[in-house]
Amino acid sequence: MTNRETRKTAWRRALVVMTALCMLMMGLATGCGGSSGSGAEGEGDAAAPEIAGLTYESTMELQRATEYSVYRYEGGFDLVDIHDHQRFLLVPEGETAPEGLDADIIVLQKPIDRIYLAATATMAMFCSMDALDHIRMSSIKADAWTFDEPKKAMEEGKIIYAGKYSAPDYETMLDEECDLAIESTMIDHTPEVQEMIEDLGIPVMVDRSSYESDPLGRAEWIRLYGVLTDHEEQADEFFNAQMEAIRSLDDFKNTEKTVAFFYISSDGKAVVRRSSDYIPKMIEIAGARYVFKDLDDESGRTSIDMSMETFYDTAMEADYIIYNGSIDGSVKNMDDLLGKDPIMEKMAAVQNDNCWVTSSAMYQRTDIVADMILDFNKLFSEDDPQDLKYIHKLD
Repeated sequence: MTNRETRKTAWRRALVVMTALCMLMMGLATGCGGSSGSGAEGEGDAAAPEIAGLTYESTMELQRATEYSVYRYEGGFDLVDIHDHQRFLLVPEGETAPEGLDADIIVLQKPIDRIYLAATATMAMFCSMDALDHIRMSSIKADAWTFDEPKKAMEEGKIIYAGKYSAPDYETMLDEECDLAIESTMIDHTPEVQEMIEDLGIPVMVDRSSYESDPLGRAEWIRLYGVLTDHEEQADEFFNAQMEAIRSLDDFKNTEKTVAFFYISSDGKAVVRRSSDYIPKMIEIAGARYVFKDLDDESGRTSIDMSMETFYDTAMEADYIIYNGSIDGSVKNMDDLLGKDPIMEKMAAVQNDNCWVTSSAMYQRTDIVADMILDFNKLFSEDDPQDLKYIHKLD
């Protein structure tokens, strides 16, 4: 039996044992484990961490992102610090990690090319830097993708479905020799899943790009994945193009028009973005004001539920309604919108024929940040905006 087969056999035995224990623990209503948080302290802008056996060279200079840092060491080693959450040492192919690493540092041995991607919003980043071949498994099926590249890759068998983020197919992950699971912060709701994956010997990286308050900061996470996949040049080229695309708005004077960006959940609540989220920032860069000022949540969630009464109190006089079609695709026209709650007919934006909806691609396409901002800018600054790519009017 080869080492690889031995490892797979051991992992499968561990999987059986852990699954049984999890079922037992759930039966006792105590849950299956807890969060496997690394306990790492965020380095922020502090001095680079000292790593025994490695010599520090430089720190990646980030333009907009604030939620991670990348420290360079001689020999091609990189330390990725996702602030206050995780640290990863990227080890070049053919090299080995130094001994005596801090307990919270997770070692990732390159090449990393059999990724299980459950942070679906990052797929566009891999496509944009021509690194799709590093993804082997997806947490959603082919027909759930809103753009062509991952859909085609799955149809051709280059990427396979390996279960949703909250219930991954552990057997498939083992069979496919998964070398990294990239999760969104949704994994925080099912910490036992992260623990199970890690107990199988598969590292888990939690993408926190959604916590960037600057939309260009969110887009700059492509540079982290460029380091991960050795596609730094392509990642930098993409990000610089995004920065250049919105440079024309640097001196644009805000119109001071107000915008309500939201969707209505299945239980009849309005779901809006917290004020510090990247979408309100996109609206501001584009030349308008998000109507929900100083709206935050102690849990740190990017979306906030509120009653329709509370929603109306603030949004009734908003100049624009923009319905979040990337989350709720059921609104295609004004009848659909008013069907959610007829009282919306009294809103100023409805009466002034200023109701819009985003395309379903907005959530998955982190590569269209600049295009979305430019669409917003046309919407807010032109009387009859034409050729919008990702927003359309509700008729």
